[in-house]
Amino acid sequence: MAAAHNPESTADVPEEPVPAMQQLLDNPFLLLFVGVAMPTVLYIVWGVMEIVGIPVAK
Repeated sequence: MAAAHNPESTADVPEEPVPAMQQLLDNPFLLLFVGVAMPTVLYIVWGVMEIVGIPVAK
């Protein structure tokens, strides 16, 4: 009688590499940095666009 295949057994399953995007999203400090840096950059760009859009006084 053949032994039943146990799906929980990882001895015969090759370990797959972790995808790069998952490694990035698993890093809480990187997520914190992106969550602070992105709004900062966007608000700075928005502010510069607003300042450039002000008409020059004569």
